Amino acid sequence: MAESPPPAIGIIGGSGLYEIDGFEQPEEIEVVTPFGAPSDCLVGGFYAGRRVYFLPRHGRGHRILPTELNHRANLWALRSLGVRWIIAVTAVGSLKEAYRPRDVVLPDQFFDRTSRRDQHTFFGRGIVAHVGFGDPISAGLRALLRDAATECGARVHDGGTYVCMDGPAFSTRAESEANRQLGFDVIGMTNLPEAKLAREAEIALATLAMVTDYDCWKTDEAAVTAESVLSHVQANAAMAKQILARVLPRLPAEPGWPEHRALDTALVTDRNLWPEKTAQSLKPLLERFL
Repeated sequence: MAESPPPAIGIIGGSGLYEIDGFEQPEEIEVVTPFGAPSDCLVGGFYAGRRVYFLPRHGRGHRILPTELNHRANLWALRSLGVRWIIAVTAVGSLKEAYRPRDVVLPDQFFDRTSRRDQHTFFGRGIVAHVGFGDPISAGLRALLRDAATECGARVHDGGTYVCMDGPAFSTRAESEANRQLGFDVIGMTNLPEAKLAREAEIALATLAMVTDYDCWKTDEAAVTAESVLSHVQANAAMAKQILARVLPRLPAEPGWPEHRALDTALVTDRNLWPEKTAQSLKPLLERFL
């Protein structure tokens, strides 16, 4: 039997994040998955002695819409390479006056306004599982990100609710106001499916949300546009690289957090009833149960 790969760290975000000082032996890795192709080749290498894999969420050159993302392929690919921690770097719109462009937000909750939820789970096809998701973000990883971001001089908001919409159009003013009245803090189009699938894959995930705009509710400023968002992306990417450089060496060497045993109480279907084809397609997740 082939040995499982050693525990590794995954970074999901922009295509240039792997260009951090000290990232060594970079190589492009193409992964074939049962769910189709990931967004792009992964870039693997070492940072401070730790194995790290970077995945550009929208593909290099930003070629994939939020609703076109193959989240299952992305997360399966990372888990198959031994990833047990994921830092999801993502651009978000602010729904609060206090959360300004170029601030860092570390959400601890999500609200789902997406429509493709059947594609946001690995299970089905004869194997049923219901993971606990009351606390969807890894508290341990979020704490490490908070400390690293603070040390880097970022303006950090620890906690908050990320509302996830389909896109690709930005919100109407009515939608933006409704999200504000419900008490949500930031809005984005990609991160919730990643968090759901990471939990099913027994990966500890935390989100490094970088504010780019005020959505469209703030009438004393221009409504969000792709052009205005991109004007803040470069500064946010530079801060994200600083935070990653500090936090990567601080992650545990072995996966011992609650998220790393999420399937212990989630699997419903009796092992004897698992279809062999489904079980094999989920081998990176289910290997310890097979």
